[in-house]
Amino acid sequence: MVNFLYICKKIMNHWLELSIEYANQRSYLDDLFKVYPTIPEGIREIDQRLWDNIESAFNKKDNKLLIKETLKLPLFPIKDSYIAYLKRDPSAIERNPKTVNRICGRIYEIGLDNLYERCSEPKETNRQIGPMFKNWINQKSLGIEPLNLENFISTKNDAILKGSDQILLQFAKDELNYNHDKGLDFIGRFNNKYIIGETKFLTDFGGHQNAQFNDALNIFKLKNVKAIKVAILDGVLYIPGNNKMYKEITGKYKNHNIMSTLVLREFLYQI
Repeated sequence: MVNFLYICKKIMNHWLELSIEYANQRSYLDDLFKVYPTIPEGIREIDQRLWDNIESAFNKKDNKLLIKETLKLPLFPIKDSYIAYLKRDPSAIERNPKTVNRICGRIYEIGLDNLYERCSEPKETNRQIGPMFKNWINQKSLGIEPLNLENFISTKNDAILKGSDQILLQFAKDELNYNHDKGLDFIGRFNNKYIIGETKFLTDFGGHQNAQFNDALNIFKLKNVKAIKVAILDGVLYIPGNNKMYKEITGKYKNHNIMSTLVLREFLYQI
């Protein structure tokens, strides 16, 4: 790893190189937890009246009522490719008795106690991490407190724009020639230069995570934007190996501003 970085030192973006070094030579995950404290939420609340209906249908072995009531839960207790269809078109329950019976058979197999447990499981932590980067910034972790739009515009000092996705998007369109409909996670101004950024915490390889990775890198395809473009990425992409993410950041994107949240502060103050 060290030898690889030494060879690439002159041709790889400094902040990308620094991020890879950090992830592989320091307490990366321990430090990253300050930004993304992915603590599972408590169990999901289940409406008591709804559960009473489910329990009654379960005990009576009333398949149609059981599936109708169970589909109202925020989390369906089993994974099945046909559940989404039934949720979107409840009338299909009447027309497809074999599918209903098959799914209900799996529900009965679980048992009533385990059914409640499955339906009340906490949300997956990767669905909770979205706001965490902004929460971290709002704690003055970058050395300055983010400003609302009015105060951000009224000062020429170093500043970070605080606001909803829509506020950041509209500012970028109005002031930075940002011609994209996708929102931004970060807008800052340091040393009179604007910086726009996408943030992602990539928890694994493949599937949805690869799509998130590609989505973040699309920021570098934008043309004529009056700002420095940054992809603020953390997670498995910095693990050396024959995986798509690592090959992309050390290949096609090795000269772009890809960096961990943990080196972002240093980057911003040297601009």
